Amino acid sequence: MIGGIGMPELLIILVIILIIFGAGKLPEIGAGIGKGIKNFKKATREIDQEEKEPEKIEDKLKS
Repeated sequence: MIGGIGMPELLIILVIILIIFGAGKLPEIGAGIGKGIKNFKKATREIDQEEKEPEKIEDKLKS
């Protein structure tokens, strides 16, 4: 159970999304969400590295 949302609720949401977007668009939507998550994780890693080693990141950006 995720924050009060159980399996029946998730299935209803999935069916509604399937009706709205259609089966052909779901892989594209999934890929877009995956890329967004990947970019978010990359940005947070870069921020963490910048806090730990600011000189190395600045040298990398100047090159």
